[in-house]
Amino acid sequence: MRRIPPADWYRSRSAGDDITQIDEPFIQEFFRCNIWHVRGRDRDMLVDSGMGVVSLREWVPLVTERPLDAVASHTHFDHVGCTHEFPCRLCHAAEAGILAQPTRENTVAADYVTDEIFDALPPEPYRSATYAVKAAPATRILADGDLIDLGDRQFEVIHTPGHSPGGIALWEAASGVLISGDIVYDGPLVEETYHSNAEDYLRSMQRLARLPVRVVHGGHFPSFSGERLRDIITAWLREKGA
Repeated sequence: MRRIPPADWYRSRSAGDDITQIDEPFIQEFFRCNIWHVRGRDRDMLVDSGMGVVSLREWVPLVTERPLDAVASHTHFDHVGCTHEFPCRLCHAAEAGILAQPTRENTVAADYVTDEIFDALPPEPYRSATYAVKAAPATRILADGDLIDLGDRQFEVIHTPGHSPGGIALWEAASGVLISGDIVYDGPLVEETYHSNAEDYLRSMQRLARLPVRVVHGGHFPSFSGERLRDIITAWLREKGA
């Protein structure tokens, strides 16, 4: 399989509302994490950081322009691979231990990372068999209801366990923007990793359905409308008999 030079590994696109979508287009779509860069007046926010197979700080200048909070929506390998590159690292208390001491097992890399998740490989010396997330101890521990303040915009932390115990979504009430992580996106949801919980998942989905969301930026797949969010959750709840 061919290898991609680091300068070509990432792709950036405007998502509106001073939000930029960054992703890794040579990872297959199901495994390809969306990295969200949010511009604020006083500082920026980065939600998730990709697989970490190519340096985000070195090859995406946008993420080094201003002070920045690097937030982990959760600690699966595809979301926190470059988190160690940032000095301000935020995650929910329930997964702070994983971020500080990641393994191939607790980041689910052992279950998913093979050459088959790529359409083209990262540059040398990357090897799927030895891939691992680097330790990135949190500098701020998040809890439900906390605010991440960027100066002119505030995002509320919504604890959304189910996909993983410390999963969070970030809600900007003033704009109707929801950055949802992996609890919900417009694609096949993962509900059965080793630390998923069906009862928690149900409560998290019911909670998100009550928000007056305008647009959703998920952990995977394209962004979508608040109306589509309600349709996804309604269909999901019906499937669960809830």
